[in-house]
Amino acid sequence: MSSTELPSVPAANVLPKVATVRVAEGERLRSVGLPGITLTVRSRPPAREGLPPALYVHGLGGSSQNWSALMEQLEGQVDCEAVDLPGFGDSPPPDDGDYSITAHARAVIRYLDASDRGPVHLFGNSLGGAVTTRVAAVRPDLVRTLTLVSPALPEIRVQRTAVPTALLAVPGVTALFTRLTRQWTAEQRVRGVLHLCYGDPARVTSEGFRNAVEEMERRMQLPYFWDAMTRSARGLVNSYTLGGQHALWRQAERVLAPTLLIYGGRDQLVGYRMCQKAARTFRDARLVSLPEAGHVAMMEYPEVVARAFRELLARSGEPEADGQVAGGRATRNPGEDDAVTESAGS
Repeated sequence: MSSTELPSVPAANVLPKVATVRVAEGERLRSVGLPGITLTVRSRPPAREGLPPALYVHGLGGSSQNWSALMEQLEGQVDCEAVDLPGFGDSPPPDDGDYSITAHARAVIRYLDASDRGPVHLFGNSLGGAVTTRVAAVRPDLVRTLTLVSPALPEIRVQRTAVPTALLAVPGVTALFTRLTRQWTAEQRVRGVLHLCYGDPARVTSEGFRNAVEEMERRMQLPYFWDAMTRSARGLVNSYTLGGQHALWRQAERVLAPTLLIYGGRDQLVGYRMCQKAARTFRDARLVSLPEAGHVAMMEYPEVVARAFRELLARSGEPEADGQVAGGRATRNPGEDDAVTESAGS
């Protein structure tokens, strides 16, 4: 290992105790042991029995908490679970230290196989979008529909605001960054993340900001925090260079499930221009463009994303628990009037 690399992290069973992860009202957390990994799964009881299952996968530096608002919106349509990828949220690092896209996808597949919940309505944001694209391509039997919010699929011209995040993949950069930012407070770090990820950071409530600060303080106590960030960023960058059947765009072409694509016009991490390429690549795609949204539309506009998903269900002929076809237009919400929806694909 190079001297510029982060040191290896301790085994999960000797990690220090840190503050408890926040659980919103109506949510539950549980730990699931699988070969080589332990995953924390956040769930929200469905409004009634028999609803189809859904699984949500977060992005780089995120956690299952990123989906809480959308899970609440969709509790009447699906049986919601959100997973903390290995090394993120409340999940310890993987035993083998592998944070590649393939490894994260393998973790999701192992969980779905072990839980016997598939096929599921699969959701992914950013890094989670790349992960779930791979899952849908290699295990179509596990996926009913695929919803991607600003998926981190390869771009030839990366926008300048995304370069600092990509630089985490370069050996030595993370160690330098941690030294330079050692004096930053949790509040400063959260404000930086919000300005990077939100189209309008002012949409975050004071309570939401306090919760984010508490979570940042908790994460910074984890000895593997930067290791997981660095290796996952490196895994994402490496996935951009893969060719042949392992290339992410090639795998996107193989996805059979009806796919909902959601892109934000103010996204500083995934180029808004990529939405048209994605709409042409996925076989059965529905594109929703949100001009005012940033990188995490499911957190900024959960009502809009929920309505788009319900319309995807109606378009796909997915039955609800009572046997009726899902659908119907929901009440419009602020920001919803500006959404642009179009269908693409075969």
